[in-house]
Amino acid sequence: MPAETKTCQNCKTEFRIEPEDFAFYEKIKVPPPTWCPECRLQRRMLFRNEMNLYKRKCDCHEEMVFTSIAPESQTKIYTADMWYSDKWDPIDYGREYDFSRPFFDQLKDLIKEVPRLNLTALRLIDSPYCNNASGLRSCYLLFNSETSENCVYGNGITDSKEVFDSYFMKQMEHGYEDFVCLRSYNVFFSSNVSDSQDIYFSDDLVGCSYCFGCVSLRNKHYMIFNKPYSQNEYNEKIKAFDVGSHENVMKLRNQLVGSRLRFPVKYMHGRQNMDVSGDYITHSRNVHDSFFIDDFENCKFCFSMGLKPTKDCYDFCWGGAAELVYEAVSVGLNTNQLRFVYELWPDCFDQTYCGFCPGSSHLFACIGLRNKQYCILNKQYLKEEYESLVPKIIQHMNDVPYTDSQGRVYRYGEFFPPELSPFAYNETIAQEYFPLTKEQALEQGYGWRDPEPRHYEITIAVQDLPDHIKDISDSILKETIGCAHCATSNVAQCNEQCTTAFKIIPQELEFYRKMNLPLPRLCPNCRHYQRLKQRNPLKLWHRKCTCGGSTSENGIYTNQTSHFHGSTHCPNEFETPYAPDRPEIVYCEQCYQAEVI
Repeated sequence: MPAETKTCQNCKTEFRIEPEDFAFYEKIKVPPPTWCPECRLQRRMLFRNEMNLYKRKCDCHEEMVFTSIAPESQTKIYTADMWYSDKWDPIDYGREYDFSRPFFDQLKDLIKEVPRLNLTALRLIDSPYCNNASGLRSCYLLFNSETSENCVYGNGITDSKEVFDSYFMKQMEHGYEDFVCLRSYNVFFSSNVSDSQDIYFSDDLVGCSYCFGCVSLRNKHYMIFNKPYSQNEYNEKIKAFDVGSHENVMKLRNQLVGSRLRFPVKYMHGRQNMDVSGDYITHSRNVHDSFFIDDFENCKFCFSMGLKPTKDCYDFCWGGAAELVYEAVSVGLNTNQLRFVYELWPDCFDQTYCGFCPGSSHLFACIGLRNKQYCILNKQYLKEEYESLVPKIIQHMNDVPYTDSQGRVYRYGEFFPPELSPFAYNETIAQEYFPLTKEQALEQGYGWRDPEPRHYEITIAVQDLPDHIKDISDSILKETIGCAHCATSNVAQCNEQCTTAFKIIPQELEFYRKMNLPLPRLCPNCRHYQRLKQRNPLKLWHRKCTCGGSTSENGIYTNQTSHFHGSTHCPNEFETPYAPDRPEIVYCEQCYQAEVI
């Protein structure tokens, strides 16, 4: 089919469906979408709560447990021991399909009645306050993470040890306040660092060691602000920076922000790719409009996935090791032919509008089934009955569509409506990427959860904390510290789920002392949101390379070598997550590689 331009029924903007998109929709047997890619992503994100935990009673007994489902939610929860046991059977919740009611009304009832896991967590040892995690040991408030040890306050931490307050780290040991770092050791207050060690306040380093305040270096050693020093000179100079002082750290972090703007950035973060567009893509081919992707093929509109191999998937978030998946959240490990699904692990095949159905195949509109086949609304059918009934239900979905409070129409081919999510908007990952105020969320038909009243008493204000870690005594473990957002009287306007106060745990204090790092001044939630500001948006703009010939367009950066286009402006164009009005110097692959040293 030729390309087609449609108007998103949610945001009313135009979006384009390409011929290859139509080919994928035909292959997986779904109609083309009526929502634009960005609105589809936001809608899927409403079904993932990564970092909000609550304490409530398990619905199978009186035990209080930690869960991602708020106490006032109508969704029932079971602990893993109960959920995976033979003490109950999800098939008992099965019901006949009612052709007098819209499909999503019926599915909503089933979602409310079938218990779900209190947490999405496996094989955790001494790590009770973690979610969307597996294989953790002695970790605290770690989310979207796996196979790590002694890590605290992080998201996306994999195969790492002693990493604190960081985002998207892999094979790291000893890190603090870092953003996207790989296979490195002793990295602090830095971003986009790989295969390096002993790095402070730096960005875009590969194969480096003993670098302080550096940007865009390759295989360099003993560098301070991109200038080389002898080992002795380096060791003497960094002592003067004294990073155990909070005041010094803040000055150095601000200095790094300025340094980044004086050097070119590549139009996207990625390597070893062929025909890709997006950001943070590696080892992939024919992958477009995707972000934080590793080893994917023939995929589009995907986000935050590294399980491999994965191919022929559209609109897919968190997961992988899958094929032919469309409109899915948290799905993977030997999965195939999945449409409009969430939380399906592992060995799932041919499921549509399902959630929490491991080891199952040929399911339509089922919740919580395990190792089942040929079921609809959790009711068991014979193969012939199932294959006869599913097309009739799809036709009914089109003839009698579901309409939400905003007038958005849901026929077959739409992901779950927001009101089927057990989470309020500000509990989900959507709030991180598409932040809304309470008023905006309610106006757009989303739920909102006001923070619970805080009954603790702040015992010390941030301005009263000693500046240097050497002056912090063990008594700090007994204090309740007011978040700096409270101290500046703007907590009411804080849209970062501020907890207003926080405590220092022993594991944390030991790490700060060992690494000579000052105490934080913000609560963990606000610290997380400060790190997120380093992320580029999940959106692309068409731009030209800003290499003007011998210098960057803005004249700030002078090229260190001649480029393929000589003294004339670079002709290359690309899709980039750097918006045209941003201050970064954005170079194409050829110009960037010519300049990185």
